[in-house]
Amino acid sequence: MSNTARAFQNGKAFIPFVTCGDPDLETTARAVRACANAGADLIELGIPFSDPTAEGPVIQSANLRALRGGVTTDKIFQLVRELRRDVTVPLVFMTYANVVFSYGAQRFMAACRETGIDGLILPDLPFEEKGEFAPVCREYGVDLISLIAPTSENRVAMIAREAEGFIYLVSSLGVTGMRSQITTDLASIVKVIRENTRVPCAIGFGISTPEQARSMAALSDGAIVGSALVRLFEQYGADAPKYVGEAVKAMKDALR
Repeated sequence: MSNTARAFQNGKAFIPFVTCGDPDLETTARAVRACANAGADLIELGIPFSDPTAEGPVIQSANLRALRGGVTTDKIFQLVRELRRDVTVPLVFMTYANVVFSYGAQRFMAACRETGIDGLILPDLPFEEKGEFAPVCREYGVDLISLIAPTSENRVAMIAREAEGFIYLVSSLGVTGMRSQITTDLASIVKVIRENTRVPCAIGFGISTPEQARSMAALSDGAIVGSALVRLFEQYGADAPKYVGEAVKAMKDALR
């Protein structure tokens, strides 16, 4: 069993997302530790990109703040190396294909293995094109995590059959961001996933309250929360880790 899949062994998994370098890497390090201490089962680390097509305004702004602050992929690998001295929960990168491509896929995956990154999520990588990265991910033991969206329809079974680590089920159409309600018929998508794989699936996009997290995790194996946490960095800057930890604890408690 891969490390990313291990996150789902103790009941419903809670997965927070943090943009690396917003407002600076030192704050990111404290926030990741706060998430781990608050009960996060797996943590998604965003590598900022100048054109994050899957993101809504909250995470787009975080990307820009981080890039303006001078964050680079090399500095983020150094951050992970430092975090791995005491952070034991699975860590996965969420970024864009171009970031990996421009760094060099071999070099990127080798650095993932060396620093302790367990998986990779590339929201702009279509299933049909994953062959560009999948073999090199496998070579270095990095799970290439598949996304399934409400528009995947007849491709759900196919994507599920080849999935590894966990499946990121996108709750609603459009970009990331908080939704007042999630109306997609997720139960029927989860049913198809379950019929085709034993790989766990977690629901993300639009979850902003403990109640929403609980209802999404009830349908699946876990809940992923990004924008609602990233907004705290916008609000509190360097003081955000305290508030992020409190929010993660409230969401994890709702899943227990």
